[in-house]
Amino acid sequence: MRYDLVIFDNDGVLVDSEPISNRLLAAYLTELGYPTSYEDSLRDYMGSAMHRVHELVEERTGDSLPADFDDVFHARVFAAFERELRPVPGVVDVLAKLVEDGVPYCVASSGSHERIRVGHRTTGLDRWFDEARIFSAQDVGRGKPDPDLFLYAAERMGVAPGRCVVVEDSPLGVQAGVAAGMDVLGFTAMTSGEKLAGAGKLFGDMGELVELLG
Repeated sequence: MRYDLVIFDNDGVLVDSEPISNRLLAAYLTELGYPTSYEDSLRDYMGSAMHRVHELVEERTGDSLPADFDDVFHARVFAAFERELRPVPGVVDVLAKLVEDGVPYCVASSGSHERIRVGHRTTGLDRWFDEARIFSAQDVGRGKPDPDLFLYAAERMGVAPGRCVVVEDSPLGVQAGVAAGMDVLGFTAMTSGEKLAGAGKLFGDMGELVELLG
């Protein structure tokens, strides 16, 4: 099937940010008195919006995170991005092929608009994504696994959900894509195929993606 729109997740799919952000999130939560390992962070928060961090901490402990939690965390993440962030290997070739073939694409991320832009500027992916191609959970108020973000992106791009394919690397993102009625391709570079079981097809290298997109 040739799709009318390819919707990319951002963190872990376009930019190799998940190891950086989850390492820092685990460290910050632990610093605040909520012991969290890197593995805990990947399990609980990978692919989610910041509101999920607040909600799970409150649900589990009855505490509220500091009012400046998001600002402090993002300052640490953005500083680390400047030093360490790289595009996911092979993704530039995928984007170039989509442009060559005239296939519309966009990014739909649980991260903030600022986080997306900082990551794209740092890695040079900003040349591939103008403002009309960037969608954030900020636009709909809830992040994945709610389907709202993917549905919003499809609507803004003028494509029916059933003609869209989502490229995701997190269980929450796969859930959101399935709930939106879209085909989902699961990227297994950081997450096992078992955890992305809802995806229609799985791939572990960006070199495989062009063929999967038809």
